[in-house]
This record gives sequence, C-alpha cells and structure tokens, in this order.
Amino acid sequence: MKKILSGNEAVARGAYEAGISFAAAYPGTPSTEILETIAKEYKVIHSEWAPNEKVALEVAVGASYAGARSLAVMKHVGVNVAADPLMTLPYTLIRGGIVLISADDPELFSSQNEQDNRHYARFAKIAMLEPSSSQEAKDYTKEAFTISEEFGTPVMVRTPRGSRTPWGLWVCPSPWRRKLPAWSGTRPSGSCCLPMPGVATLSLKSESLP
Repeated sequence: MKKILSGNEAVARGAYEAGISFAAAYPGTPSTEILETIAKEYKVIHSEWAPNEKVALEVAVGASYAGARSLAVMKHVGVNVAADPLMTLPYTLIRGGIVLISADDPELFSSQNEQDNRHYARFAKIAMLEPSSSQEAKDYTKEAFTISEEFGTPVMVRTPRGSRTPWGLWVCPSPWRRKLPAWSGTRPSGSCCLPMPGVATLSLKSESLP
C-alpha cells in the first residue's frame, strides 16, 4: 500500500506501527498535527493534551513505568519546559519504550526563536534520530522505540521543518497488521541505577530485573 503523508502524519503513523498505547503533547506549531493525527486516525491509542510540556513528558514517563510504549510531543522551545524530567529520565530505569518528539523550527517559521535541540540530546546523553523525509519520519519513529527499550533510556526524534512540511510517499507492506510489543522487562546492558529519594542509589544488575 502507498499513501502520501506529511512528515508529522508519518511520525504519528510510525508511533502507531510501533504499538504505542499512550501519547501526550502540548499544542504548538509545528508539532500540533502529530497528536491531532493520532487522536483522529488511531483511536486505539490513548491521546491527550497536557497543560504544559513538562506534564506531557511526565505522564508519558508514567505510562512507560507501567510497561506501555509512550510518546511525548512538543515544539523545540517546549523542551526547555520539559528539561527537568528529561535530565533525570536517562538514568532512571524505564519499562515501555518512550520517545520524545522535538519539532524544531529553523528560520523561525512559527516560533519566537531558533533552537537546536540536538544539544539537548547530547546534554542528556540520549540517542537522537533526525529524519529527512516522510518515509524516514515513520521509520525512525518506529525504530526509536526499539532503541529506547534496548538501552533503557528515552530517545529523541528531532523533526526539523524540512522533514515535516513536504508531502512524501510512504510505503507500507501489504497486508499489514499492528502488533503490540510483548513487554518482558527492560534489560539494559551492564548495570543501571534507580534514584532513591533523599538517600542514595541502588545498583541493579540486568540479570535481577523482572
């Protein structure tokens, strides 16, 4: 099957194919269309608007802790608001894969300033994928969940304006059925640390995880 999708629509499709159960976002061009598409086209996914970007990421984290694959969506300056949970999440054990969509806005098409959130990914020490077409937007979003669960950390997908606005051809194998991932516990390589409130950290070996 072949279908023409914008980059934002392709991100929504990739999240659906990845088997996500939860998506949250704070509206703001150029990211708004992603959650709108999920809510309209993929009703099997629980989607909701959050009061701000920090809350959007935190509720997605909660879904991840419960074992569900989750998506948090915001524009580039929104990552500033979500920076607090973003900086602590990489060293906190996750369960279901969690992906943060950062819709960057080069040349200030619909924003008050430019901001390159590739620096945020480096600062938080997390993987970041950057699609350059609608096909890549779908494929990279889907792959991001696999990477997230393999390494036990969030993954950022940065969508610069060039990958969102052009309409591209998206190719899907036919017939195709959505498959929900079977969660068996995140097992990052080596050891991981769980923050213990007010005291210290407890080191857990991957073998001892459920």
